[in-house]
Amino acid sequence: QVQLVESGGGLVQAGDSLRLSCAASGLTFSTFAMGWFRQAPGKEREFVAAINWSGGTTYYADSVKGRVTISRSNAKNTVYLQMNSLKPEDTAVYYCAADRTSTIHTTVLEYGYWGQGTQVTVSS
Repeated sequence: QVQLVESGGGLVQAGDSLRLSCAASGLTFSTFAMGWFRQAPGKEREFVAAINWSGGTTYYADSVKGRVTISRSNAKNTVYLQMNSLKPEDTAVYYCAADRTSTIHTTVLEYGYWGQGTQVTVSS
């Protein structure tokens, strides 16, 4: 059974940093690309960042580029999202997801497994 468990969310002030983690089990982690998405109240789930199977290629949404870094440890079956200079508009539930392949995609349908999400709230 595949499980993705996010952690690291919380309530922070604008300008602060957070590091989200996603621990994966039940799949051969090193063979899948991984992604982070977010969903704010009343809005559709949107792509944030993705990383390929080896960690050698990453891709970011324009809205977070320069403020966010995605990384992974295949030894620990974990993917991370370091978020700096947080803004109130970053407030959302953040979801970790495993792609259906080893290469990067940015759409929800390309991801086969999802975590339960972790809330990030940024106050102004």
